[in-house]
Amino acid sequence: MDMARTGYSSKLEGEGIARAKANELPVSPKHSIEIARFVKGKTTKEAVAYLEDVVALKKAIPFKRFNRNVAHKRGLEGWDAGRYPVKASEAFIRLLRSVEKNGEYTGLDAEKLKIVHVSANRGRGFRAFFPRAMGRATPKRRETVNIEIIVREVE
Repeated sequence: MDMARTGYSSKLEGEGIARAKANELPVSPKHSIEIARFVKGKTTKEAVAYLEDVVALKKAIPFKRFNRNVAHKRGLEGWDAGRYPVKASEAFIRLLRSVEKNGEYTGLDAEKLKIVHVSANRGRGFRAFFPRAMGRATPKRRETVNIEIIVREVE
């Protein structure tokens, strides 16, 4: 679904760096932003393992920003509100695996990749209309999200 080829928001270049990007995924932007904030600074292996637990509904992602009326979840450290954003987590897992492969291809050690930059922002919304009674219609929007991840090899 990559239509608009856009650049990366971070200008990290050089040795020991690998990048991956996904444009206009049909995933919730709010969930993606919360996951992005959560995985930054972790290694790719840690992040993938945690997100797989999220998909299995075993661990929650702490919702720090979009947490209005979000219930408390057990097992969160230093925070109460959380959810299990399964679809967004699956998208992140795919992208993290992709960035690992990109790193391996350029000669990095996949075991030592740390996430130094991750950003998720809203993509284009696809517009459509719901037909309603009496000849009326209400608009509906398909939300999309652009996610980018940059990793660096650390010792």
